[in-house]
Amino acid sequence: MNGRAVLKDMLLVGLVLGASAPAAAESWPGRPVTMVVPLGAGSGLDVLGRVLAPRLGEILGQQVIVENVAGAGGMIGAARVAKAAPDGYQFLLGTVGTHAQNQTLYKNPQYNAATDFAPVALIAEQPTVLIARRAFPASGLQDFIAYARANQDKMKYGSAGSGSAAHLACALLNAAIGLDVTHVPYRSGGPAMQDLIAGLIDYQCPAVTIALPQIEGNLVKPIATLAKNRSPSLPKLASAHEQGLAGFDTGIWYAIFLPKGTAAAIVQKLNDAVVATLNTAAVQERLTDIGAAAVAPERRSPQYLAAFVASEIAKWAAPIKAAGISVQ
Repeated sequence: MNGRAVLKDMLLVGLVLGASAPAAAESWPGRPVTMVVPLGAGSGLDVLGRVLAPRLGEILGQQVIVENVAGAGGMIGAARVAKAAPDGYQFLLGTVGTHAQNQTLYKNPQYNAATDFAPVALIAEQPTVLIARRAFPASGLQDFIAYARANQDKMKYGSAGSGSAAHLACALLNAAIGLDVTHVPYRSGGPAMQDLIAGLIDYQCPAVTIALPQIEGNLVKPIATLAKNRSPSLPKLASAHEQGLAGFDTGIWYAIFLPKGTAAAIVQKLNDAVVATLNTAAVQERLTDIGAAAVAPERRSPQYLAAFVASEIAKWAAPIKAAGISVQ
């Protein structure tokens, strides 16, 4: 075979492959797809995935299989999707942890959250809340700030462990209001909450769903929802923004990501299906039940999520570095 014939054959192969990509996107999904949940079964993220999956599968016309791939603060599951074939059959239910905090928290992250994924849609947010021991001598956020600044050398705050969502939320709050308070890391959230109830530590910044039973039982003192807006779960508790900490938000957010290089048509199809899922009344009710809220429609595009992730990586880097928090 001469060189001209070889070149002709190569061009024909290129044309066939080029034509097959749009065809594959057009027919996607042709089989069940997998939603990788990078935290363990029974976690809040797992519950969210199982709220979304049935309706999302109905809209896509294929089953959405929830697969838990836990470890390293969500990085193992996220890395699996980052390295998966970009054919649309594996996508990640990511979080502020996997796509913002871990980029600074870990010395050697397993992926670049801003460049190794195809962003699909920001889904929902769940606020964290500042709660104090019941006898804490301040109620509103400004009184809390004034007292804490004057007594920070003898105060303690607790969390479910170094690098946990509650730890980082309090670290960001402390950085924002100029506090240097001793952190007490616990092995899990339960013992941390028990010590707060017992008055052995001064405050915590857990997710609203974790704090809600203790607030309703009058076992702890709610100070502020650490977000721009009030939580539907705690409508009477003013947000940090309302109480003078403009724009402050340590909320936990959730989003969908595909592997980098996934065809734009598949990204858009999955985005359309996610948006339709979020617009389903039953899904909205279940989100409220678990203390989360769907993001506003204008914040659900792939383009918005790409910019949002970049801004969140920068937002969390400063307090993590300032607090000296690091995971090998």
